[in-house]
Amino acid sequence: MGTKRKNRGILSGFKARIQKNRLGELLVLDGFLSPQELKLALQNSKKANKPLGKYLVEQDIIEVEVIRQTLFEQFALRFVTTAVTLFISFASFGVTKQARAGSIKDVPSLMQVANESFAPVSYYPNLFGSQEKRSTNLKAFTKWSGMFARFERSFQSTSDQAVIKEFQQQIAGMRGMPLNKMVAEVNDLVNSKRYIVDSKNYGQTDYWATPVEFLRKGGDCEDFAIAKYTALRALGVPEQRLRVVILQDMQKNIPHAVLVVYTDQGPMLLDNQIKRAVKADSVAHYKPIFSINRDAWWLHSKPKANVTVVASSAGR
Repeated sequence: MGTKRKNRGILSGFKARIQKNRLGELLVLDGFLSPQELKLALQNSKKANKPLGKYLVEQDIIEVEVIRQTLFEQFALRFVTTAVTLFISFASFGVTKQARAGSIKDVPSLMQVANESFAPVSYYPNLFGSQEKRSTNLKAFTKWSGMFARFERSFQSTSDQAVIKEFQQQIAGMRGMPLNKMVAEVNDLVNSKRYIVDSKNYGQTDYWATPVEFLRKGGDCEDFAIAKYTALRALGVPEQRLRVVILQDMQKNIPHAVLVVYTDQGPMLLDNQIKRAVKADSVAHYKPIFSINRDAWWLHSKPKANVTVVASSAGR
């Protein structure tokens, strides 16, 4: 089995980890493999035509939990780094000095199967007891904007048309439902799809899949959230009622993504690790990092008062 992790200074370890992208590099950095062992494992996994992680587990070189924890830690670190960078951006420019939003086309509307009329939400409670700072500058969120760009190209792809039409047919029966029932139906439909980590699907630790890619290959937490967001937009739910939320699961100590829908009865949580849609304030183990839709994004932080913050996340 691999050796114990090497001890290193916090700052140097943080910097080194951010600069590493591949699983093998991270395992070497954490002391589970030597550079020589990694080189041999890469050669053998290539010969066996297997992903490195799967080869290491099958050969009893690294435990599967070590692989999972390493990938989750890297995923979480990137989110934290993004949040810190964006927080500094807020501090530098001031929340009131809003930059113009990047142009993200309303691609989900191309799937539209209904044009419902929803009254504006009168109250947006802060999610999971956090403080929220809003910005319309979406330039930093390249995975989000990149997903929309790829999704738009799907509508010009002949091979993707069958997938799009099938999804439209699956949600068409939800037209005209009360929002709470529509939310529950969309959540059930998307949660029935296959869960699979990005490293197996795309050879990356953090890939935001389009709904078409997700419906074809399955996906992880943010892919479930994006597919639910798209389905509800196609059913006529306005952008202002929807947010994809990136958060930390305080029970599992892993990052996770969910969709929150603002209904007239309060925010509903659509989570691939919770079977049914539930009220967001009924979940007490999630800590939000940021939330986003096409119009804006929100940085979440602890309240300044001495109040316990609860938040919700599920990575699976």
